[in-house]
Amino acid sequence: MFIQVIEGTSNRPDVLHRRLEVWNRELKPGAIGYLGSTGGCTAYGDCIMVVRFESRDAAYRNSDRPDQTAWWEVTNRYFVGPVRFHESEDVQVMTHGALEHAQLVQAMDGYVTDLERAHATESDADAVLAARRPDLLGSVTAYFDDGEFTELAYFDTEKAARDGEQRAMSKEAADAFAEWNKVMLVERYLDLTEPWLITA
Repeated sequence: MFIQVIEGTSNRPDVLHRRLEVWNRELKPGAIGYLGSTGGCTAYGDCIMVVRFESRDAAYRNSDRPDQTAWWEVTNRYFVGPVRFHESEDVQVMTHGALEHAQLVQAMDGYVTDLERAHATESDADAVLAARRPDLLGSVTAYFDDGEFTELAYFDTEKAARDGEQRAMSKEAADAFAEWNKVMLVERYLDLTEPWLITA
C-alpha cells in the first residue's frame, strides 16, 4: 500500500468537502489502483486528507493525470497558507470492522523514536484493542522517511469513543499503551467528527 497525506488550514472546509465530492464523482473512475481516502477538518479549520493507493506507481499515475492537476489547482485555493505533503509505502493497517462506517476519526501526527519497536507495538496492540475497545473499528498508520508518522484511528461513534477512553484499562492494555507512548510521540491530534470517507 502507498499513502499520500495532505495537511493544511482552511476557512472554507465546506468547499473542500464539495471539491472532494467532485473528485469522487468525476475523477475516481479513472484513478487506477485507488483504494480509498479519509479526510476532514476540525472546528478550528485544521484539515487532513489521507489517500490510499495499491502502489507508488498507481499514485503517481493518478497525480500525472491532467484532470487531477486541474482539480488540485482549484482545490488548493481553499487552503490558507502552505499545504504539507507526506507519502509512504511503510503502512500498517488494523481492522476490526468496516472503517468506512466510522463516525469519528482521530488523526495523530508525531515522531517515532524506534521504528522497529513501533511496528511491533502496533502489531502487539491489535489483539488487546480488539478485546478492550470494541468502539475502535481499526487504524491506518503511515511511517515517513523523516521519522514522522500519521495515524488514523476509526471509531464507531464519538460517544462510544469517549466512553471507551474513560473505562479502566487492564494491566495488559495499560502496558501496551505505555509502550506505544514511548515509541510514538504524538505532537498533534485532529478529531474529525464529520469525517469524509470515500471507498474504492
